[in-house]
Amino acid sequence: MAARRARTAAGIAGDRLRSRIITGTVWRFRRCFRQGLRETGYIEGQNVTIEFRWAENHNERVPALIADLVQRHPSVLVAAPTVPALAAKAATATVPIVFECGVDPVAAGLVVSLNRPGGNITGIANLSLGLIEKQIEIMREVIPKATAFGALLNPTAQTFPLYESGVQTAAAAQGVQVQILKARNSGEIELAFETAAKERMGAVIVSSDPVFLTQRDQIVALATRTAMPNIHAFREYALAGGLMRYSPQLTDAYRLTGIYAGRILNGAKPGDLPVQQAVKVELVVNLKTAKALGVTIPLALLGRADEVIE
Repeated sequence: MAARRARTAAGIAGDRLRSRIITGTVWRFRRCFRQGLRETGYIEGQNVTIEFRWAENHNERVPALIADLVQRHPSVLVAAPTVPALAAKAATATVPIVFECGVDPVAAGLVVSLNRPGGNITGIANLSLGLIEKQIEIMREVIPKATAFGALLNPTAQTFPLYESGVQTAAAAQGVQVQILKARNSGEIELAFETAAKERMGAVIVSSDPVFLTQRDQIVALATRTAMPNIHAFREYALAGGLMRYSPQLTDAYRLTGIYAGRILNGAKPGDLPVQQAVKVELVVNLKTAKALGVTIPLALLGRADEVIE
């Protein structure tokens, strides 16, 4: 969440020389967020102070964190990803909000229009949900005979209905079956991979839910144990031994978020700033994992990869 004044909290009401920003769940993308701020004239420690808040993957904590920040009368709240963004919108109709999310912000109810979001909110859509169809297409290149896949989703996530619908739409477009594998904890993740292996699914598509990211070592180990090809939304999975990552380049999305926060600090109204779409995507392939799984990555796909881990 973001704000103005030279101490940590969540309010902005001062001049440009004493600005402060409070941001929410930005984790490893803090550097990119700061870069965006610098591009609009705000440098941490000189004319802006940044304070971070994390829910530590406990979505039930988000509303209280947002409420606390709103009570400090911030000028700008920067909320990411989608769950904090929805909580921020529910908490205030007056404080300017900049969000970063992976779903259609209109469908999610964040804004009424991409071009004219209106009200006190705007932001960046990385469209990771919209790339599920491409993830299926990529896995079909790797496993051409597969006709059924699994999609690992968190049923407790506020965005679950959007992801469930998006997965089925993508599956229909690709002419395959995709079974939703629901998991909210370590035990259910293990059961999901056992189900995928038992039902001979071609691969498992792991959604971008933060809970899964914290369990990536377990997910990679289960994929290896069940010899299950897998594709993910974050580079960390591929580094940990996941087969592939195909998703938006979130570093760019967070830089754009920082730019929008800076523009609002400079006087722009969020309702007048169109929602931007982060269009840069990245394909990472782990060849070591492919060999361990007995999977052959087509040369054409390797040629399109932004990074190949050997």
